[in-house]
Amino acid sequence: MPNIIVTVIIAILVFGAIIIIHELGHFLVAKANKVKVNEFSFGMGPALFGFTRGETRYSIRLFPLGGYVSMEGEDEESDDERAFSKKKWWQKFLIVVAGAVMNLILGLIILMCLTFPNKTMGTTTVAQFNEGSQSQIAGLREGDQIVKINSSSIHIDMDIIYELMLDHDGRVDMVVKRDGQKVEIPNIQFAMTQDDDGNKFVNIDFKVYSQDNSFLKSLQKSFYWTGGIVKVVWRSLIDLVTGNFSLNQLGGPVRVADELAQASSVGIDSLLMMVAFITVNVGVFNLLPLPALDGGRLIFIIIEGIRGKPVPAKYEGWVHAAGFILLILLMVFVTFNDILNLIRG
Repeated sequence: MPNIIVTVIIAILVFGAIIIIHELGHFLVAKANKVKVNEFSFGMGPALFGFTRGETRYSIRLFPLGGYVSMEGEDEESDDERAFSKKKWWQKFLIVVAGAVMNLILGLIILMCLTFPNKTMGTTTVAQFNEGSQSQIAGLREGDQIVKINSSSIHIDMDIIYELMLDHDGRVDMVVKRDGQKVEIPNIQFAMTQDDDGNKFVNIDFKVYSQDNSFLKSLQKSFYWTGGIVKVVWRSLIDLVTGNFSLNQLGGPVRVADELAQASSVGIDSLLMMVAFITVNVGVFNLLPLPALDGGRLIFIIIEGIRGKPVPAKYEGWVHAAGFILLILLMVFVTFNDILNLIRG
C-alpha cells in the first residue's frame, strides 16, 4: 500500500507540473495578446478551491488529470472585442501553440539541469569496443567521429543511443569522420537484446570519449537532446500508425505512473530524465493534427489564415467533440491495458 501511495503522489505531482506549465503557456500568450481569460483551472470536475483576481478565476478541481484555460469567445460566439474569436489568425496560432512550446522548454530546462552539473560529457567519438564487437568487425575504428547513422545526423552522444534504439533489425549504415575525411561504413549488424515484453533493442557494443563540460556545451547538448526526444516520440507515433508497434504496447497514465515510481527509486536524475521525456511527449502529442488536441485547433486556424475567415464555430465544435470522445475511448483502452499488464506482472 505505501508503494501505491508513493506512486500516486509522484504521478500527481509530475502530471500536475506538466499540465500547469502547458496551460501557463496558453495563459501568458493569451494575456500578451489582450485576450480575456475567464478561468485558469488545474484539474477537471467539481471545483475544490478557487479565487478571482482581476477578470480571471483561478481554480483547483477534483480530478488532477487535466486542466484548461477558458478564454472568452474560444468555443462560443462573443461580441467582446477581447474575445479569442476576434483576434487575428496568427495571434490565435501563437496562443494555441504556446502550451506545447512551454512543455518543450520545460524539457530543455530539466535536461540542462541534468547536464550542467557534470564535469564531463560524452562525445560522438568512439573510444573503445566491447569484446567481440560487431561494429568493430564491420569497420568502425577507435577515434572515428560518428556524424550520421542511416539518414540522421549525429550531434551528441544521446543521438547515437536514440538512433540505435529506434532501429528495428540492428542493421545500420554509418558515416564517420576519420583523419579529417568522411568514411561510409555500410551494413553494420549489431547484436539484438530482448526485454521481458518481447521488444528487441540494439546492443551498443562500443563506448565514446568524454570531454570537459561548460555552460555553453551543456546548453548546446540540452537543445540537441530535446530535439532527439522529439524525434523519438514522433518516430514512435509513426511506428504505431504503420503497425511496427501495436496498440497493446501503448502506455497510458497507469503505466507512466509506474515507470515514474521506478525511476524515482533509482534516483533523482533518473526521475528528472523521465519527467523531461514525458513533458516533451505531451508537447509533441498535443501538436498532432487531431480533433480536440491543440494540433487540431491549429489546422482550423491555418485554414482561417488561408481562406481569410474562420470555419463556423459550430462545425469546428462538432469535429472537436467527436475527437474528444475518441480520445477518451483511447484513454480507457490504454488504461485498461496498463492494469492488465500490471496484474500479469
